[in-house]
Amino acid sequence: MIEGFDGRAFARTLTQEPGVYRMLGAGEAALYIGKARNLKKRVESYFSSRPHDARITSMVMQVERIEVIVTRTEAEALLLENQLIKALKPRYNIDLRDDKSYPWIRLTADEYPRVAFHRGARPAPDRFFGPFPSAWAVRETLDLVHKTFQIRGCEDSVYKHRSRPCLQHQIKRCSAPCVGLINSHEYAASVRHATLVLEGKSPLLIDELCAEMDAAAADLDFERAAKLRDQVAALRRVLAAQFVQGERGELDVVVCVAKHGKACVEVLFFRGGMSLGNRSFFPRFLGEAPEAEVLRAFVLQHYSAQNLPNELLISHEIEDQAVVEEVLSQEAGHRVRLIASPRGDRAKWLEMARRTAEAALATELAANATVHAQWEDVAQLLGLHESPKRIECFDISHTQGEGTVASCVVFDANGPVKNDYRRFNIEGIEPGDDYAAMRQALQRRFARLIKGEGIAPDVLLIDGGAGQLAVAHEVLDELSLSGFSVVGVAKGPERRAGYETLLLDRGLRDIAPGPASAGLHLIQKVRDEAHRFAITGHRARRAKARQRSALDDVPGIGAIRRRALLKAFGGLRGIERAAVEDLITVAGIDRALAQRIYDTLHA
Repeated sequence: MIEGFDGRAFARTLTQEPGVYRMLGAGEAALYIGKARNLKKRVESYFSSRPHDARITSMVMQVERIEVIVTRTEAEALLLENQLIKALKPRYNIDLRDDKSYPWIRLTADEYPRVAFHRGARPAPDRFFGPFPSAWAVRETLDLVHKTFQIRGCEDSVYKHRSRPCLQHQIKRCSAPCVGLINSHEYAASVRHATLVLEGKSPLLIDELCAEMDAAAADLDFERAAKLRDQVAALRRVLAAQFVQGERGELDVVVCVAKHGKACVEVLFFRGGMSLGNRSFFPRFLGEAPEAEVLRAFVLQHYSAQNLPNELLISHEIEDQAVVEEVLSQEAGHRVRLIASPRGDRAKWLEMARRTAEAALATELAANATVHAQWEDVAQLLGLHESPKRIECFDISHTQGEGTVASCVVFDANGPVKNDYRRFNIEGIEPGDDYAAMRQALQRRFARLIKGEGIAPDVLLIDGGAGQLAVAHEVLDELSLSGFSVVGVAKGPERRAGYETLLLDRGLRDIAPGPASAGLHLIQKVRDEAHRFAITGHRARRAKARQRSALDDVPGIGAIRRRALLKAFGGLRGIERAAVEDLITVAGIDRALAQRIYDTLHA
């Protein structure tokens, strides 16, 4: 808190209505965003004489200004707080940072619907079932649907061009609607049965199938009765493995465990009386944070973007629990209850989730200790005074000079910073000139830094030998940039992993730490990620170039005219053989355009 800002005096000017307050530090950076039932009392509490924990004390000392937004209700303030935290990512708020969307099962709205794994946006009119805690849970359920009901899983591009049944039909996982081996009525019945399973109504379906089986046996249709018997048996096996005694609704069990500045939130998923599995989350925050505070932040950030179940069993009473329930219910479109002290079997699930969270947190802490040791060892290897905070690595990828792409990947103490990854399509160089490619990529990256865009690395890794390292130093010297270590990572003998040579001090010194070096393991990881990212970009660029037609270079030729030409002459070779008089017979092609086409293809 700088001299001149009086928090107590500022708090006395505030209203006692609900709202959101935003604490700002140096450079107007958002330090913390909070919600208050009474703005005056809440802001005043930060500047009172009573002691605060280390995190709050550190934050308050950096406050230069506070902004407030007054809302009509406490629920409005809670919604606004959550939106601002996601948008501004204040340093002292708890951040979920979960960039992995949940997987779903997608049932298309076709005449013969397809059932498949899905991630991302959920367009209408298709139906979606989930969310599932993991890809494994989706594939287990899809395996049941394909084996039991033989619903197709192939893409439309495959389905529409089949002339005979595929292997999936032969192993009895698809009824082959693509070649008419099942009529639409029977297929629709199978889809309906699969839908009941995906909706968690397997007991109802079993009763229905049993009745159909008895009717088929009475009609002496023993083949159909046997098929129905096998379906019932398969469903009962799944229910026996996943059924939760005494539970029929939809709920999540959410438990938070915190220790040594880290927290794990464990979620168990129950849908339609069945357990779908669990998932661990590790929210990030500075210093120490109470478990109830972490849990509250998780519930608000996580469930605002997910389909909400009817109930959440939570491990702690959270602040403003009734208001949180109101906000979640509004977003879900149905009532959502937060239950902090369940009894009976539900209490056992809470305890089971707690034990799972403790085990996951212990594993995470051990992994963090290993990562910390790697960063410390990097500092020792490179002769740095302290562990680096940010490492960048550049790599070049091409195929005999074609489609050259440079990659830049970024790591910090928490792992890859994928939002800062960059690819550079290299142009205007001699094919295969890796030095020129590296020069262009570095110039483009660090020119942005000079303009004040982006963050400078503490360590810059260059995948290559003395030549690439020399180019990197030349670029940095031209741009008058310094203050970070530049290291060449040269491959070891016979390209063996673990035997890389690190080129330091402008290539005047080199070290070979060996496969036992923890720091080299981290450098290898960053280098391999840069290599993967470069190859992925190169392959995409090369594939795009090879799909390009010579007609794309003709001014005035778009997709419709190109399609008409290809159809009229049977392909590009036919267009090349055609005279100008032949070309003008195609709709939309006049003599001037026909001449341009002819000249371009015969240049």
